[in-house]
Amino acid sequence: MQRVQRFWIRQNLQVPVRHPLSFLSLCPRTQTLQALSFLLTIVGFPICSYASEIENCEQLLQTGQYQKCIDVAEAAITKKAYGSEWPLLKAQAELAVGQYVEARQTIDAGLKRYSWSLPLRLLAVQIYQLNNEHEAAATFLSSIHDLASRSAWRYTDASSLVALGRASLLRNVDPGEVLESFYDRAIKEYPDQKDAYLASGNLALSKNDYALAQETFQAALKQIPGDADLLFGLAQSLQRSDPERYETLMTQVLNINPNHIPAHLEQIALLIHSEQFSNAKTRLEQVLAINPHLAEAWATLAVIAHFENRPHEETAFYWQALSHHDRNPLVDYLIGKALSEHYRFAEGAAYQRQALEKDHQYLPARIQLAQDELRLGQEVSGWEHALQAHQQDGYDTTTFNLLELKDQIAKFKTLEDDHFIIRMDSNEAKVYGQQVVQLLQDARKTLCQKYGLDLKSKITVEIFPNPDDFAVRTFGMPAVSGYLGVCFGKVITANSPASQADHPTNWESVLWHEFCHVVTLELTKNKMPRWISEGISVYEERQKNSHWGETMVPQYRELILNGEATPISELSSAFLNPKSSLHVQFAYYQSSMVVEYLIDQFGFEALRLILNDLRVGIPINVAIERRTKTMGELELEFTAFLKDQAEYFAPGVDWSEQDLRPLISDDTKRFDDWIKEHPNHFEGLMAYSQILEEENRTEELEATLKKLTKIYPQYTGADNACLRLANLYLNQKRFDEEQKYLELHARYNPNALAVFQRLAEVYQKSKNWDAVYAASQSANAINPLNRDTQQILAEACIHLERRQEAINAWRAILALKPHNKAAAHYQLARLLQSENLKLAKRHTLIALEEAPRFRAAHQLLLELTANTP
Repeated sequence: MQRVQRFWIRQNLQVPVRHPLSFLSLCPRTQTLQALSFLLTIVGFPICSYASEIENCEQLLQTGQYQKCIDVAEAAITKKAYGSEWPLLKAQAELAVGQYVEARQTIDAGLKRYSWSLPLRLLAVQIYQLNNEHEAAATFLSSIHDLASRSAWRYTDASSLVALGRASLLRNVDPGEVLESFYDRAIKEYPDQKDAYLASGNLALSKNDYALAQETFQAALKQIPGDADLLFGLAQSLQRSDPERYETLMTQVLNINPNHIPAHLEQIALLIHSEQFSNAKTRLEQVLAINPHLAEAWATLAVIAHFENRPHEETAFYWQALSHHDRNPLVDYLIGKALSEHYRFAEGAAYQRQALEKDHQYLPARIQLAQDELRLGQEVSGWEHALQAHQQDGYDTTTFNLLELKDQIAKFKTLEDDHFIIRMDSNEAKVYGQQVVQLLQDARKTLCQKYGLDLKSKITVEIFPNPDDFAVRTFGMPAVSGYLGVCFGKVITANSPASQADHPTNWESVLWHEFCHVVTLELTKNKMPRWISEGISVYEERQKNSHWGETMVPQYRELILNGEATPISELSSAFLNPKSSLHVQFAYYQSSMVVEYLIDQFGFEALRLILNDLRVGIPINVAIERRTKTMGELELEFTAFLKDQAEYFAPGVDWSEQDLRPLISDDTKRFDDWIKEHPNHFEGLMAYSQILEEENRTEELEATLKKLTKIYPQYTGADNACLRLANLYLNQKRFDEEQKYLELHARYNPNALAVFQRLAEVYQKSKNWDAVYAASQSANAINPLNRDTQQILAEACIHLERRQEAINAWRAILALKPHNKAAAHYQLARLLQSENLKLAKRHTLIALEEAPRFRAAHQLLLELTANTP
């Protein structure tokens, strides 16, 4: 803010000095200096007093004591205290408590006395808009530019520079110019002033540049520690990257200013995201007690009413939100954004269009609309809105990333049939594109029939080899990890096997899971909580393959028995801000077990009826109670069921809690004795086996690992006993026993790429071609981009007379750029000669071009030429 002292000095230097006659005999410069000295003497104490009073009033505003701030500022104004800060502070406090008419009166009176003040004029724009006087607001906005153009020398203080920057953004000036010309300049020249940091940091946040925002707010807090607005900005910049610190900062903000409305709204948004609507409404009552006319609060109530299927209340809240500013695009934008965060993209897009009708330059709505339409499969209009947004603001990272992605997608191969539009890297499409088509067709037939869905529209599936491209397409920004695939309803995005080198996952299970989302989202018109959507998809994974999806593991067992399962009525919250990645995975598992329990106890038809209820807008907890029993009864019974699953999991294992640390650090003899007393203790046996391995006690290690595979063969962790035994036998050249334990592990782990590849080699040596074929297919379901696996598969297909599959495998090998291209072309030619002589001849000629002395290829060419008419 402006400081009163600066203007006192500037104005008084322009006033002729009428003091003792002795001044007249001095030179003009001496007169001026002595006059200045005299003025400083007589006004110095009042200046300090006024500055201190203003700072005290600012402190009231910053700590949420709005009425006190109004009273103090009013008293100063009544006493004719000088300083444009007084009406500015008073009007800001009046805005905070919803006194929009009074704020207008304050700003009008302030501008009569301080007509040159740009911060007052900028605030007048907002105040007049909130009094539905839009033409006057536009006039004030224009006047800021006019004043600065006429008297640029006057507006070099921090507050004026910030006001000019904000006004320029409202006039759609390039954000980069605003940052450099106004905000950066203000920070450099006035490093102890808050407003420039706040404006600069918020600008970075609005462009999704969280790193720059974090840097800006951290620099600001070094100069102005403990400021609630700056702490809130820093919290927002860290929300995605450091959730724990975000929570700490939010607590600090509300401790400093319990009435910090943006912080309250942020926390309310999180409650809505986790479908805690009752808690959200309670918090909104607190916000409306501060400002009963706050548009954001009424818009949020409209969102909740929408989710609770109360359309009349939604409409009433919507118009209440617009009552003081009927052209406010923020209202529609906020409602639409919240709907889209719950996968209600069609409804969200409708609100964004309304926002753009109110203000066609409102960038956030256009960016959100672009993403909504792309997620709805409305690609022409979606890309057009993204381009328009980028042309309007080239600094927005979301649209920049989207348009960069558009260029990448344009290079993809498109596989299209009556039901799907599949886009993949062109080379990957040659390798396993047809397997993707076949899997999706199978999923469509199985799941649509099971759930009674007549799916008429085509589904778009995009598979990305670059995880950053997947993240941009899915979330609007790169570097979002932890997701294998996402379904928006009519659009599926997925990471390809090429992006999962370190942690390979069965891509077939991923696409099956995501297509199940297509079915359930279509059935409910996207009106379903995340937990039941994920629960059904994981459940259907297990129906397809009992070892796909989430299954019970020791960590889940411990969480259940420790009472950390989430009540059914609150399951959506388990996906928001989980304690760890383990808790996220457990949320998937628990959700799937709720679905399994509902089907087992009440029949599959009950689940279908719940989905029908969701379609017409009935809340999930009400829908479940309608089709099963009261939520209280259901939760008690499900808790008992889940506890039984945990207690009877791996019944041969001793799961008792034991402190193994003394045993691990003590001599081995003591551990030997302990194992005899606890022969089935899983954690003990695992720790004991590590010690045996370190001490090279091979016979005892073998016996211990066998014990582990007997009591808990399903364990698939990286240190599992099956793989360790197989490796032990491999080193000892005991190949039959290696094969036995590889097969045991493969039975339970559909993601065991190295195991399936090794088994294919083992079966190949024994010429067990059926087993080679099965193991190779299992390996390709995880990573089809491996030449060796494709070659083993091709050989198996030839022996099993699966000619077309052999052709596909050799084509895949060629796409993967084999070392011996001549051999690959030769093999393809041999397979094709019985049905396509022309193509067979072409591959033979290519083989000879690669290896001119390739005798077998010469012989094949003679055969093909002889058979050509």
